[in-house]
Amino acid sequence: MCIRDYLQSRHVWFETLLHPPVPSATRVAQRLHVSGRSVAKSVLVKSGDRFVLAVLPATSRIDWDRLAEVVAGEPLSLATEDEADQVFGDCERGALPPFGRLYGLTTIVDASLAGGPEIVFVANCRHEGMRMRYRDFEAVEHPIRARFAIPTATRQRRPSSRRAG
Repeated sequence: MCIRDYLQSRHVWFETLLHPPVPSATRVAQRLHVSGRSVAKSVLVKSGDRFVLAVLPATSRIDWDRLAEVVAGEPLSLATEDEADQVFGDCERGALPPFGRLYGLTTIVDASLAGGPEIVFVANCRHEGMRMRYRDFEAVEHPIRARFAIPTATRQRRPSSRRAG
């Protein structure tokens, strides 16, 4: 289902943000000039013979041990691109919206995303982002809220070796 149509049917405010296709949520943040902490990336995770959708900030990575505690199932692994294509059949490859419920999945969102007023995410296509209020996302999706994200190290600028004068 088209995410735009889904949100309109729920009478939820959102803003469409068009941008050139990019390979990662971090690049979405850069292109849209928003904080990576407010950009949600969705990761399809396999637990035994079922899938769950983990949603976390673009500036973080999954702590697999913590996520396994939340899922309380079999060992976890990252779904393959082919598996993601099967589950998210109406989405462009690499574009996983954070609405697992639409695809019969349990959605687990990292609690750090809940702290912000808005989230930005990719919709069905890699060139279409959306911004919406976090509280509306939670009201529509009803995700499990947990702490499973670890902030990734940020690159620090090296001091310039040029001398003044």
